[in-house]
Amino acid sequence: MHRTHLKVLGGALGLLLTALLISTVFYRWNLGGDAPLLVPRFSVREFFRDLPGHLDWLVPFALLTASLIPLRAIQWQRTLSRKVPFAERYHLVAIGAFTHNALPGKLGDVFRAFLMSRSQRIPFVRSLGSVAVCKLLEFAALVSVAALSLLGPVGDLLAQFAVALRSAALGCLALVAAVVLLAHFAAPLAQALKRRHRLPKLQRFLYEVGEGLGTARSFRGMALALLFSYPPVIASALAYGSGLAGMGLRHGLFAGAVVLGAIALGQTTPGLPVGMGVYYFVTSWMARKLGAEPQEAAAYAALTHVTTLLTNISVGGLSVWKRGLGWRELIRRTRRAREEARQVEREAEVPEGAT
Repeated sequence: MHRTHLKVLGGALGLLLTALLISTVFYRWNLGGDAPLLVPRFSVREFFRDLPGHLDWLVPFALLTASLIPLRAIQWQRTLSRKVPFAERYHLVAIGAFTHNALPGKLGDVFRAFLMSRSQRIPFVRSLGSVAVCKLLEFAALVSVAALSLLGPVGDLLAQFAVALRSAALGCLALVAAVVLLAHFAAPLAQALKRRHRLPKLQRFLYEVGEGLGTARSFRGMALALLFSYPPVIASALAYGSGLAGMGLRHGLFAGAVVLGAIALGQTTPGLPVGMGVYYFVTSWMARKLGAEPQEAAAYAALTHVTTLLTNISVGGLSVWKRGLGWRELIRRTRRAREEARQVEREAEVPEGAT
C-alpha cells in the first residue's frame, strides 16, 4: 500500500512538473513584482491561426521521421549476434516505435528486444544488449554530429552550447568504455563464478550480456556499428533543422543536430521529469535561442511533437496490423516485456554479503 501511494504521488508530481514546463512555452513566469504571475508570450488566437503556415516544413519533417524506422532496422543488424531478415527487424522496430508512443511506460526499445527474443529464439538479455549498443552508438553519433555543427556557419551562434556538448562527449566516452569492458569481461566473470559454484542467476546474466554486447568486443565491429548509427542521427537532425529553416532562421538546417542533442540531454538528465514537458521546454527554448520568435518557437515544439507522435503511431500501426497484434495482445505482451526486464534487473543484482 505504501509503495502504491508513492507511485500515485510520483505520478501527480510528474504531471505537475510537466504542466509547468509546457506552460513556459506559452507564458513567462513573473515570480516578483506587481505584474501578473503569468504573462502571455503571444496571442493564442494568432498562434492557432498561423499553424497551417508551417505545413511546408512539416511534410519533410514527417518523411524524415518515418525514415528512422528502416534506418534503425539496418543499424540493428550490426549489433545482433546472427543474421535476421530485414523485414523482421523493420517490423519489430516499427512495433517498438508504436508501443513507445501509444502506450504508457516508454517501453518501445524493451518491447522490440522482447519480440526479437521470441521470434528468433534469442535470449532476452542478449537481444536487449544488442538494442542497448544501438542506442549508445546512436548517442555517440549524435554528440559527434552536434559537435561538428559548431564548425559550420552557425558556429558562433551555437558556441554557447560548447560546454554542454563537451560534457556529453566525455559522458559518452565513459559509457562506451564501460560497455567495452563489460563485453570483454562478462564471460570470464561468469566462468569464474561457475568454477566457484556461486550465484547461478548472475552467471547466466553475465554470459548473456557478454553475448549481447558481442559487437563491442571487436574494434572493427564497433566501428562498423557506429558507422551505421549515423544515418538515423543525420535524418533526425535534418528533420529538426528543416523546421528551423522553414521558419526562416538563417542556416537553421545546420542547427538541427544541436536541437536534437539538447532534447536527448534534457530527457536523460537525472532529476528532470522525462517526457513531454521536457521536450516542449527544451525545444522551444532552443528555438528562441537560435532566433525564433516566441510564437514560432511554440509552434515548432508543438508541431514537431505531434508530428513525431502521429508518424510513429501510423507507420508502426501498419506493422502491428501486419503482425495481427490486437490491442489486448499488445498490452499483454508489453506487460510481459516489462516483467522480463525487471527480472533481468534482479538477476544483475549481487546479493548483499556475496563474495
